Amino acid sequence: MNGNHQLNNTHFFRYLVHFVARAFLIAILCFILLFGSIIFIYLGDLFIHIKDGDTTNPLFSAYVIVSPSMVPTIMINDAIIVKRVDHDQYRVGDIITFNSSDSNYEGLAITHRIVNKEKRNEYSSTYTTKGDNNSVVDPATVQTDAIYGKVLFKIPKIGYVQNFLSKPSNFFLCLLVPASIFIFYDIFRVLFMLSKKKGI
Repeated sequence: MNGNHQLNNTHFFRYLVHFVARAFLIAILCFILLFGSIIFIYLGDLFIHIKDGDTTNPLFSAYVIVSPSMVPTIMINDAIIVKRVDHDQYRVGDIITFNSSDSNYEGLAITHRIVNKEKRNEYSSTYTTKGDNNSVVDPATVQTDAIYGKVLFKIPKIGYVQNFLSKPSNFFLCLLVPASIFIFYDIFRVLFMLSKKKGI
C-alpha cells in the first residue's frame, strides 16, 4: 500500500514539474515570437527609411509611465506601445507621446491626450494636449514633428518588472530559477529511471 502511495506521489510530482516546465517553455516561445515579429517590423521600417535618407521616428516605440497625469486611463508603471502615424493623421481624442517643448519638461517624452488640432499645412499641425488627470491643458503646444506616435495599447504594471530586472541580482535570479527547474527535473528523471531499473 505504501509503495503504491509513494508511486502516486512520484507520478504527481513528475507531472507537476513537467507541466511547469512545459508552460514556461510555451510562454518563452510566445514571447520570442512576439518580440521577434516586432523587431523584424521595426528593423524593416528603419531600413526602408534609412535607405531613403529619412530620419522619421521608429514605427513602434515603448515607454513606461512615471507620472499620474493620465490616471485613470494610464496608471504609473504601466507600459505603453506607441505607433508612428504618418501624414499628420492624429485626431482629437488620440493619446500621443511627444517630445515636450515646455520649459519645465523640455526634452522629456510626455504622454497626453489631444484636445485640439490646428492645421498648418498638408503635413503639419499644432496640437493642444492635456493629461486626463490634469485640470488644465498643457502650456506648450505640440508640433507634428515632435510626436513619436499614438498610443496603441498599455501593458499594466510592467514598470514594476522593469524596475525589478534593472537590478543585476534580480535579473540573474530570474535566469537562475527556470534553469534550476530544468536541472532538478532532469536529475529527478534520471534518478527515477535508475530506481525503476533496480526494481526490475
